[in-house]
Amino acid sequence: MTSLSIYDENASVLSFDISSYQDLVSKLGEIGVEFERWNANIPLAEDATPDIVLNAYQKDIERINQRYGFKSVDVVSLYPSHPQRVEFREKFLAEHTHSDFEVRFFVEGQALFYLHVGNLVYLVLCEQGDLISVPANTPHWFDMGESPDFKAIRFFSTPDGWVANFTGEEIARKFPSFDGYRLKLSSN
Repeated sequence: MTSLSIYDENASVLSFDISSYQDLVSKLGEIGVEFERWNANIPLAEDATPDIVLNAYQKDIERINQRYGFKSVDVVSLYPSHPQRVEFREKFLAEHTHSDFEVRFFVEGQALFYLHVGNLVYLVLCEQGDLISVPANTPHWFDMGESPDFKAIRFFSTPDGWVANFTGEEIARKFPSFDGYRLKLSSN
């Protein structure tokens, strides 16, 4: 289930497991993050190619492309046996920013965004059907877990695609990993 938790910079929990859609939209909207849900119940084979995935969501993709003027769209798919899963995970675990906003739609699976805004860190567990838009220059990081299993559509307004500016801060090490966060959610 999609969940939002808010921590202070020292990793003390302020609000845990906000899961009502309206509360998610409201809390994330306060920090400029857009969040919406799409119908992700289009049956796709596990080995669906990026073209098949993009065709399945073409109507929603066109709508959001018209709204934001994206220059490129692609599909990222990671699974537990992916040969580069460790490398890909490590790439996103350090706090970074982008000069462009970051938009992701989860076709399948789950992953965790960490948004560092002011002296707060927002943990957003995204799952199938969730679309999240992180504002430009927002410090954040991303964890897909030790056994990643997700498929997401990525939107870019520049032809360069994903370009990170790493902050050099060690804040990400203070917070629960994707796997630790999911475990904490299931125990509450």
